[in-house]
Amino acid sequence: MVYDPKSKKAEEFINHEEILKTLEYAQKNKHNVELIDSIIEKAKARKGLSYREASVLLDCDIKEKNEEIFALAEQIKKDFYGNRIVMFAPLYLSNYCVNGCVYCPYHAKNKVIKRKKLTQKEIEEEVIALQDMGHKRLALEAGEDPVNNPIEYILESIKTIYSIKHKNGAIRRVNVNIAATTVENYKKLKDAGIGTYILFQETYHKESYEKLHPTGPKHNYAYHTEAMDRAMEGGIDDVGLGVLFGLELYRYEFAGLMMHAEHLEATFGVGPHTISVPRIRHANDIDASSFDNGIDDDVFAKIVACIRIAVPYTGMIISTRESQQCRERVLHLGISQISGGSKTSVGGYAVPEPEYDKSEQFDVSDTRTLDEIVKWLMEMGYIPSFCTACYREGRTGDRFMSLCKSGQILNCCHPNALMTLKEYLTDYASPETKELGLKLIEKEIEKVKSQKVKVIAINYLKEIDAGKRDFRF
Repeated sequence: MVYDPKSKKAEEFINHEEILKTLEYAQKNKHNVELIDSIIEKAKARKGLSYREASVLLDCDIKEKNEEIFALAEQIKKDFYGNRIVMFAPLYLSNYCVNGCVYCPYHAKNKVIKRKKLTQKEIEEEVIALQDMGHKRLALEAGEDPVNNPIEYILESIKTIYSIKHKNGAIRRVNVNIAATTVENYKKLKDAGIGTYILFQETYHKESYEKLHPTGPKHNYAYHTEAMDRAMEGGIDDVGLGVLFGLELYRYEFAGLMMHAEHLEATFGVGPHTISVPRIRHANDIDASSFDNGIDDDVFAKIVACIRIAVPYTGMIISTRESQQCRERVLHLGISQISGGSKTSVGGYAVPEPEYDKSEQFDVSDTRTLDEIVKWLMEMGYIPSFCTACYREGRTGDRFMSLCKSGQILNCCHPNALMTLKEYLTDYASPETKELGLKLIEKEIEKVKSQKVKVIAINYLKEIDAGKRDFRF
């Protein structure tokens, strides 16, 4: 197989031999100061890096150069995303699954875990509970099971979620993380009004992939790896990549992830809307320590920084898999979206699961409430954003990317973030969080560069006080 970023074949756009050559090249040049300096200088143009260039930076272990890499990642994050952090929550619909994934407790042979599937009535109850927390954006999760979780069930669930209006609550964006499917089904998801289609590769190493997925439709490496192409062909122009760090050597995964981003850019003119960086965690009948390729917090931080530099325009997501301390560290280096108040069980928001009836996919490390996380973010100077405006205004795919790459998106995102934060503070926040947030809004509104936009935004903020909702630029 020959490496070809524009190929539609998985083993050509994620090419094993090319990755091995890249890792060898990076290892050989990790102390090549002249080369490293040239790559850092190229990265300062905010146009991104190739997978090979990014791999050199990841391998670099020169203290002074790493400090430059971290500083650049932080500056690029500020340039593209400012101090805004988008908030979301996962909603697990069903843990029925026919696959045999050895790292996931939903695997078909697990007879211990409680199998559950939410009815539409239960989904309504869960969504009301999430709205009462203040959430506006959900990520739907479901195991792969053509009988229990057919595409019709997913589509009906999306329709139910969008239909629920409770007090001032509304879910304005539903992202979907379900198994690889057909172009026809991706078209149906697009027509249902989803935001981003998310699918983690788990590992880009084909041999490891097939061992980790011994049975079920997910065993098919090519079909899974080519899913984003089919999603794009189905009209979904916002897609989210990710690997599960800890399954395979992190350098290999990083190079594969960067290759996949380059492939989407080369083939469709649009790179990934988001990149997620989950690490394997303990779960029902899954011992994370039994996997040999775990990474520590220092390596994890370096990965986040290098992704931010290599793919400067992409949103980066970190979930409650990670601790407060870890999340705080990587927020500065590139993360732009985090979950809050999350449940990784099927349901669990409306009524907490009893200990004997657990259906969690993985253990949550950051167990704070959404309000606690919102307050924590603001104490660090971040703006917790519940904004969904770009998706709802049609600023997706190449339209979003062109605005993001030019920096023009800031003219919309900053005031939109402040208005959605004002909604949260007015409707859901604790008194302490509200007091802190109102001061933050007063300070941040002055940073809106366009005087016209600032005047309109200030007026909208006043109208939120008067009971109106859902303003956006």
